[in-house]
Amino acid sequence: MPRYKLTVEYDGTPYVGWQRQDNGHSVQGAIETAIHAMTGERVSLRAAGRTDAGVHAYGQICHVDLVRDWKPETVTNAVNAHLVVAQERIVILEAEKVPETFDARFSATKRHYLYRMIARHPPIAIEAMRAWHVKKPIDHEAMHAAAQMLVGHHDFTTFRSVRCQARNPNRTMDSITVTRSGELVEIRASAQSFLHNQIRSFAGTLKLVGEGRWSPDDVRQALDARDRSRCGPVAPPCGLYFMSVDYGDTSKLLRFEEEEDL
Repeated sequence: MPRYKLTVEYDGTPYVGWQRQDNGHSVQGAIETAIHAMTGERVSLRAAGRTDAGVHAYGQICHVDLVRDWKPETVTNAVNAHLVVAQERIVILEAEKVPETFDARFSATKRHYLYRMIARHPPIAIEAMRAWHVKKPIDHEAMHAAAQMLVGHHDFTTFRSVRCQARNPNRTMDSITVTRSGELVEIRASAQSFLHNQIRSFAGTLKLVGEGRWSPDDVRQALDARDRSRCGPVAPPCGLYFMSVDYGDTSKLLRFEEEEDL
């Protein structure tokens, strides 16, 4: 069965999250419904990461196996057409044929997330549900310095949800940066994998540093405590974006498999 890698963009506001659930409309469910409308097949998507309710994505990756050997551009255009008809806030940016060995989750070598804050006293209108509104002035340079306490391999028990299902709290953060442009403060984090609520926990904690309520050393102590109660407030989901996923080069393997079929 041909396997397709899908790059997906979505506004997470109206969804219960990526994963198909019984309690509401999910991104996964919407795409699977659109694929069924296109192909008549009942499929199950596997994604690189499961975003929570209200979290957005510019470059979520998933894969799907289809019975028929469709052209990738046909998959992109047809699925998007059904998503538009259903008035979903989801777009397939690209469909790509990949080898059967490709797995959207397990083949990933690095994931990239963004958290956005708007720091100003007046409420936000255009950015509502797209960023965390922070009323107090915040020092992004202090936040960046504190964020470096989180880079490297650590036990991140303090910064993961009590509902996190990962067996191991240890993760390696490759990079965490905090930058500012006018009112917009952005936290960018990259790692092979993340724990449940880890980025939102980082963002809420770093906000305390930006407001002058915590120091970088406080962040280090919270990390070393390995105690969820030592975490700062968990930032709201509206500011979080799943940006992109890195994979090894699958193109050579795909060409080899196609040649063997000739």
